[in-house]
Amino acid sequence: MSDHTVAHETAYWHVLADNRVQCDLCPRDCKLHEGQHGLCFVRENREGKIVLTTYGRSSGFCIDPVEKKPLNHFLPGSPVLSFGTAGCNLACKFCQNWDISKSREMDTLADQASPEKIARVAQELDCRSVAYTYNDPVIFLEYAIDVAKACRERNIKSIAVTAGYIHAEPRKEFFKYMDAVNVDLKAFTEDFYWKLTGAHLQPVLDTLLYIKHETDVWLEITTLLIPGKNDSDVELNEMTAWINNNLGADVPLHFSAFHPDYKMQAIPPTSQETLTRAREIAINNGLHYVYTGNVHDKAGESTYCHHCHSVLIGRDWYVLSDWNLDAQGRCKNCGTPCAGLFEEKPGTWGAKRLPVNLQAYR
Repeated sequence: MSDHTVAHETAYWHVLADNRVQCDLCPRDCKLHEGQHGLCFVRENREGKIVLTTYGRSSGFCIDPVEKKPLNHFLPGSPVLSFGTAGCNLACKFCQNWDISKSREMDTLADQASPEKIARVAQELDCRSVAYTYNDPVIFLEYAIDVAKACRERNIKSIAVTAGYIHAEPRKEFFKYMDAVNVDLKAFTEDFYWKLTGAHLQPVLDTLLYIKHETDVWLEITTLLIPGKNDSDVELNEMTAWINNNLGADVPLHFSAFHPDYKMQAIPPTSQETLTRAREIAINNGLHYVYTGNVHDKAGESTYCHHCHSVLIGRDWYVLSDWNLDAQGRCKNCGTPCAGLFEEKPGTWGAKRLPVNLQAYR
């Protein structure tokens, strides 16, 4: 790694008896000699301390619709300033953002972007929130938290898009500064997690339980359905029953379509039939809000009242076509509350994606 990379001190580590330093951020517990970096590639042992080497540097900024995170129940229709860094603490063979999450080219990261500047530019661009995404914000925890603090001072929300692979102590600090999160629950078997991500299932379930029961962070979940790997009726039934029983019926669940990528290019894309079947299984298990993603499916993209089944929020890709919630977020037809964070009127950002050059702003 280049000597000129930013080195920001971190708190989650301890020195071992053999003078290696163990990173205590996530369950990988990487044990590093001087100069070595963890599997995430961005946390390194420098002079007997674990430092974050990507603090203040990004792989790019872009304004997206919040529904693209995906979050369907958090300020619908609003624009969100999204950014990531490089690296990842999972090793998913099916990674859909591998050019960013697996990147070891630190020089491809954008120039310095301070937390205060990100918050100020987000405000200038009328973004209601900032999203830490593209790669997992857990690995740039210190940077994400500082950005979130700066955003909070300007009444801008913070969104984490994460696999939830983090230890208990840093988890508490991280989610203290987040307002919404989409957790990528990659499957519901330990076999899948170990063989296809190099990680374990239970820490992710622990994170989901923590967010739901010990924080006020708005939670949604995404599962990328990979043909023949995590899309069986048995697994989908077990997963959605667990979500209902342990997290509650109001947690939105997104089933996303896989496309061949990275190290799994021989597997076909997910069919519409599979997504629809998964959605039906989840609804039959009592979940109120279940969506399909990465495909054009107006029925699977829209939000329905779980009591009278009226369309509450109609969606066509990322464009809102119907809005049948009152000022208190209740169904206009029957008065049943819809879970989430809503305003009297939805945003009008639509489906557009707008790259942002932060260097153009002073």
